[in-house]
Amino acid sequence: MTAVIQPKTTLEEFLKLPETKPASEFINGEIIQKPMPQAQHSRLRGKFCDVINQIAEPAKIAYAFPELRCTFGGASIVADIAVFRWERIPLQPSGKIAYRFEINPDWAIEIISPEQNVTKVLSKLLHCSQYGTELGWLINPEEESIVAIFPGKKVELYQGATFLPVLNAIALELTVEIVLGWLNFS
Repeated sequence: MTAVIQPKTTLEEFLKLPETKPASEFINGEIIQKPMPQAQHSRLRGKFCDVINQIAEPAKIAYAFPELRCTFGGASIVADIAVFRWERIPLQPSGKIAYRFEINPDWAIEIISPEQNVTKVLSKLLHCSQYGTELGWLINPEEESIVAIFPGKKVELYQGATFLPVLNAIALELTVEIVLGWLNFS
């Protein structure tokens, strides 16, 4: 079950609070602590970052960040995976990556854990879409499905061997079967 820590606060007040483990998010005026990642969640998050970054980082197309806080549109979220196009990665004047990201990701990926509220996670992805995120994925291992969120809050359900949408210029051909196959170790 997702815990609501403290309702009715402001984003500014939330950002002054110490970080929690697991991370807390500020969405729709509520502070919600994410559940502690378990094995399936951790495997999918790690594998996605590896697969995306092996293709996109050398060509400077994009970079996938695990559990990165992004503050935008009156919310502060920590997507399981936040993918940014290379040219949108915030940098310091020295060229080093910025400490804080105050923009929306280009692709936000969420992996549902059994104790999570699907509606709240979907709400987070719809918020991302509203503020410019090109693509959102809601991966549900239990239901063996991935819901994709597109601009204009268009939503599509993917199952089985249908190819999944990815960010343009990232040469990935993934299906729900391939993604959930990453959970098999036999």
